Amino acid sequence: MFSRVARSLVLTTRGLGARGTHSSGGSAHSPGKMTPYTNYYAQRSYPMPDEAFCTDLSPAQQALKEKEKDSWTRLSPEEKVALYRLQYHQTFAEMNRRTNEWKTVMGGVFFFCGLTALAIWWQRVYVFPEKPITLQEEWKAKQLQRILDMKGNPVQGLASRWDYDRKEWKK
Repeated sequence: MFSRVARSLVLTTRGLGARGTHSSGGSAHSPGKMTPYTNYYAQRSYPMPDEAFCTDLSPAQQALKEKEKDSWTRLSPEEKVALYRLQYHQTFAEMNRRTNEWKTVMGGVFFFCGLTALAIWWQRVYVFPEKPITLQEEWKAKQLQRILDMKGNPVQGLASRWDYDRKEWKK
């Protein structure tokens, strides 16, 4: 309960409320006070909210709501759109409109991949020690010669593939 009250205070004192009154044909994001304890929730999966989008109506909007109770043939198309905007935040076309959010996501992904690559490069240059002597080619050659000289694993191992008479690998 406290979080709702605090949120309501922040939104009303700073004027950041997303709900409010709008003029006919105006956008849904007009500045206005967000009433506390609102239940407006509309998405493509739940398009009919329990509460109207605009609850605090101006005198012109109240007159339009009274006119709505009469025959709809007397309403102009602009008035019908204004009534729709009082009830709903967005049309289905606006809800289904593509956004450019994927560009932001991909930019973030590439940024962090680059940052990771930079960190790995920095660690290889400045943090990790030099390769051990046992990984140098000269050491590996000496180690192989030692295994062959000791005739290690003469049945199936390296010594079985080495020709000791000609001093070369068997073909």
